[in-house]
Amino acid sequence: MRFRRPGAVAATGTDVADPGRGVELHAVGHRYGDRVVLEGIDLTLTERRVGVIGANGSGKSTFARLLNGLVVPSEGRVLVDGLDTATQVRAVRRRVGFVFQDPDAQIVHPTVAEDVAYGLENQGVPAQERAVRVAEVLARYGLAGHADHPAHLLSGGQKQLLAIAGVLVMQPARIVFDEPTTLLDLVNARRVAELIAGLDQQVVVVTHQLDLLDGFDRVLVVDGGRVVCDDAPAAAVAAYRTLMADR
Repeated sequence: MRFRRPGAVAATGTDVADPGRGVELHAVGHRYGDRVVLEGIDLTLTERRVGVIGANGSGKSTFARLLNGLVVPSEGRVLVDGLDTATQVRAVRRRVGFVFQDPDAQIVHPTVAEDVAYGLENQGVPAQERAVRVAEVLARYGLAGHADHPAHLLSGGQKQLLAIAGVLVMQPARIVFDEPTTLLDLVNARRVAELIAGLDQQVVVVTHQLDLLDGFDRVLVVDGGRVVCDDAPAAAVAAYRTLMADR
């Protein structure tokens, strides 16, 4: 039986992308039933490092899920390199990887190597190439010695690395991280932060760990379902602190 990682979809090979366009949100809104979660979002994200911050319930996690089609907007359009997340989701998810806050939401195969490999299998990557790519990514993130170990027995930090490895092995052009350090101790949080800093891909990071945003190009502050500040990290974090001080 072939499993599929949440948010992972096999390729169709029929969609044409324009990488220069970045991620575009045009008059985007989203509702869960009658509850408005996001509204009036108009953005273009082309920067290499983009942070997203906001209080719990502000809409930032829904915003993150819009970027690879895990959530489809109730209003407006989200385009990734010109591809519509509502109608071209397979092509979008090949270009945008997603790392959840809880790695157990992504780990579905019994062993470490199997879990990393199956996304490639869904993409139709030949077995020999799969083996090479899996071995490379496990070695890169310190999991080579655990290749045949039960994935559910890994430590919390190792599980997060496994979840990230399972995304990176598919070589997406962009990666969205939804609070990737929230469940980690200081050592593993620092390791994940360093990993993110070293990635070549465009990265969007939703986080409560404000120090993680040091060196980012742009930070969005989400409040009440709207982007209320869009600035360089220091200015955006200062605006967020002021916003929270008034609560």
